[in-house]
Amino acid sequence: MDLQFAIAQKFMASFIGTTPSPAIMRAIRERQLAGVTLFRESNVRDPGQIRELTQRLQYAARQADMPPLLIAADQEGGQLMAIDKDTTPFPGNMALGAIGSAELAYQAGEVIGRELAAMGINVNYAPVCDVNTNPQNPVIGVRSFGEDPHRVAELATAFIRGIQSTGVIATAKHFPGHGDTQEDSHFTLPIVSHDLERLNRVEFVPFRAAIAAGVRMIMTAHLSIPTITGLPDLPATLSPAILRGVLREQMGFHGVIITDALTMKAIRSAVTSASLSLDAIAAARAGADLLLFGPEPFDREEVFQNLAQAIHRGLLEEADLRYSADRVLRLRNSVADLPTPDLSVVGCAAHRAVAEEIARRSITLVRNRHGHLPLKLEGETPIAAVMPRPVDLTPADTSSFVKPMLAEALRRYHPRVDEFLISIDPNPAEIAALREALRSYPVVVLGTVNACQHPGQAELVRTLAKQHDRLIWAALRLPYDLQAAPDAPTYLCTYSILPISLEAMAALIMGHLSPQGRLPVTIPDLYPLGHGLSDFHHQ
Repeated sequence: MDLQFAIAQKFMASFIGTTPSPAIMRAIRERQLAGVTLFRESNVRDPGQIRELTQRLQYAARQADMPPLLIAADQEGGQLMAIDKDTTPFPGNMALGAIGSAELAYQAGEVIGRELAAMGINVNYAPVCDVNTNPQNPVIGVRSFGEDPHRVAELATAFIRGIQSTGVIATAKHFPGHGDTQEDSHFTLPIVSHDLERLNRVEFVPFRAAIAAGVRMIMTAHLSIPTITGLPDLPATLSPAILRGVLREQMGFHGVIITDALTMKAIRSAVTSASLSLDAIAAARAGADLLLFGPEPFDREEVFQNLAQAIHRGLLEEADLRYSADRVLRLRNSVADLPTPDLSVVGCAAHRAVAEEIARRSITLVRNRHGHLPLKLEGETPIAAVMPRPVDLTPADTSSFVKPMLAEALRRYHPRVDEFLISIDPNPAEIAALREALRSYPVVVLGTVNACQHPGQAELVRTLAKQHDRLIWAALRLPYDLQAAPDAPTYLCTYSILPISLEAMAALIMGHLSPQGRLPVTIPDLYPLGHGLSDFHHQ
């Protein structure tokens, strides 16, 4: 194998544009890169455009007499959907955790995989295998199946099998486990201080199960585990002890290891080609097969040449590089005969039926103390529907593309519903104005998004709880929101702001749907894992 070609198998590149840029086409033909990652904000318009884009990228690979490119996207469901327009809108992992059905997790993975294959995408950076044990986690949260490592393992492996049943490659992430952090690795380096006994008991459990289930790719996390590395400032992505020692030798993973994006600030505070080269070399030395580069501009050729120099100067072993390239090439060849379903499967009725079942079965009625649910209203009784305008709370979020539809969902069952949209963190003046505007409404349905992490939302809940006896409060993302107002009499969880989840919630509120979901996490000092009302009896 030519050394330059082996180096090129390290690169999962990216570009900006809804058509292939001349630079990426040249890099595919001349440098023979391993693959490309598509990002929502940089490359995506709709499924038809994506299919045309991927066909053009693969044509460039064929022109260079190469195996198929790895073309990847973050199609997790819920909070992070690289392609949302016209695709099936799955509520996400924590909604699946609230149901606990491996069969539905498999079906969700299968549908997502089939739709990606129809668009020409052969790698899904999913599922998240992190165990969300920290209520303050700002970046994982509802992307996790929950806090029970064995339940997370069961659902993640089912999801993996579903994706890979379509020929699409699944990716277990973020190894060695991002669930117990209070920092977002897009912005800083989180430190996980657990010892090996705890890691084996919690964080590692879903990854071991994913390996046993045949997951073909694992993504690293940019977080520090000093108990393994001995260094508080060394990300797992750059640690031989974690990638080679734990993942390869102890866990027996023989598939492809890919880094999380090397442009994230947990790796560096400023993106430069020099620092990217250094971290690319360190990640390769640690055991990473593929280096994921985000869409931020950098000198790709400089990084390529510095990797070559690292081999010539003995910083990287040439034999190791070739073994790594072989793993990548096997993966690329495995998708050569990937079935390409007709584009009509994307968002089809059968797929949507699976997502609707997940949405309906996941809604969790946590508390109905005064028996306000189901709502029984006269025809002209006005309802106020309040929710935050969706924003991206982290770079691993596509919520800003979601239309807020709480009021519209309720109007399916009741004619008089007025919409009030608020800021994600309303200030005192906004809260005061809203309190006054809502004074005359006999019923207020309030949706919150991570209220415990937004003081303005928490204050709004407390204010409205004092003013309105019939306040129906729904956590539209993290279920921990109840901590902001622990005495609120009516509380339910959707785990998702997607219209499909709000429609299911509206059906439950109006008595057209019975509650079935169970909390996939503990609400500290309030409700245990697994709590949920099975009917509308007061509690």
